[in-house]
Amino acid sequence: MEHSTQEALQLAFETQRAAYAREPMPTLAVRKDRLQRLIAMTRLHEQALCEAIAQDFGHRAHQETLLAEVFTSITGAEHAIKHLRGWMKTRRMPTALHFMPGSNVLMPQPLGVVGIIAPWNYPYYLTTGPAIAALAAGNRVMIKPSELTPATSALMARMVAEHFSPEEMSVLTGDAELARAFSALPFDHLFFTGSTAVGRHVAQAAAKNLTPVTLELGGKSPAIFDRSCDLERSASRLAYGKLLNAGQTCVAPDYVLAPRDMVRPLAAAVLGHWRRMVPTVHANPDYTSIATPRHRARLQQLLDDARAQGAELLPSHPQELDPGAGRKLTPHVVLDAKPSMQLMQEEIFGPVLPILPYDSLDQAIAQVNAGDRPLALYFFGEDARAREQVLSQTHAGGVTINDCIWHLGQESQPFGGVGSSGMGAYHGEWGFDTFSKLKPVFVQSRFAGTRLFQPPYGETFKTLLGLLRKIA
Repeated sequence: MEHSTQEALQLAFETQRAAYAREPMPTLAVRKDRLQRLIAMTRLHEQALCEAIAQDFGHRAHQETLLAEVFTSITGAEHAIKHLRGWMKTRRMPTALHFMPGSNVLMPQPLGVVGIIAPWNYPYYLTTGPAIAALAAGNRVMIKPSELTPATSALMARMVAEHFSPEEMSVLTGDAELARAFSALPFDHLFFTGSTAVGRHVAQAAAKNLTPVTLELGGKSPAIFDRSCDLERSASRLAYGKLLNAGQTCVAPDYVLAPRDMVRPLAAAVLGHWRRMVPTVHANPDYTSIATPRHRARLQQLLDDARAQGAELLPSHPQELDPGAGRKLTPHVVLDAKPSMQLMQEEIFGPVLPILPYDSLDQAIAQVNAGDRPLALYFFGEDARAREQVLSQTHAGGVTINDCIWHLGQESQPFGGVGSSGMGAYHGEWGFDTFSKLKPVFVQSRFAGTRLFQPPYGETFKTLLGLLRKIA
């Protein structure tokens, strides 16, 4: 990394640190103004965002960007504005009887300067989501967008510079070397969205400064089909969850577990719904490209490896397997996938869906639990007992029942991973709390009897301690 770039990075950080020192507790009005400017910025540039993201991906339908990036960013900020006054209030907390008439309160306080390292798959929403929470909590924000989406990253840098001062929020564009230097800054909190492998490096860099981190990672998110499900409706929702952004979604269903005799009917239904949603692949304006040639080559390698090891590959459009000059990949269902195959050992992150058989729900649950804890889990079925068994006996960052993806959009629920799929959470009030120090304060009463516990110790101390033990 050039020396001038390192200096710019350090200057941006010191500028925000100094601004935080001058204004450590921004008012409600100041915070709302920042969030309203983020909304205005998003609305003003929504067409440019659609075009930049489509340019970076090779192609992405503007409708997907409007739904998954623009709409979600605006509604997230609007939700924060609506609830911010309540989130900011000092919260009265219970006080044990033996500490009365003192009282406990919890005071939300901005942390300071927050760093956000954003991914390429949803380059705007996965930047604005944590930024909204950090701004709502009263922090300054520095953003490092992905180098794999250069047009979008450059656009975001211009947008933020037009609507925010560098003291409030700034975007620093650059390569992976800049990202490493960025993660090494002594932020008051560092937020990373991306792969588990890179997340480990980010956590290690932050640890040198004892910087707290939120890691939003990924993993192999399973979909469990119970015999009680409505097969056609469930297959349609599963197909959409895998097709959105061509499967390049951290909470996309990675693989499916289904009763053995349902595997082929389910495969046929999914393929049928894919053909309904995208009648053609390579010339279809509604179907997204794979983000880079390297990512597309990786997905093709997963398919080639599965075929070589005996898997049955079922393409949705057999006549459109040749990618030509583009980067689109024909969706595939994979049957007879084995644990030794690459696509069962790593997150797929593309329109490839293995469907695996199980003979009992216990077996399906055991297979999920044999792997790392996923970011998402999906259950399809109407049997309440089976649903509760899956919910109580598995771990996942979040769950959607009888659909895919949609738990990600809930501002009244926390979103985050567990185990290797991440740590920490955000969205709504959980995001506000993530980027706040919830400072406990005990307010002592003038009538407190604590002087009676001071030395010299004697019978009075012994009597009072005995009394406390009885009432505590």
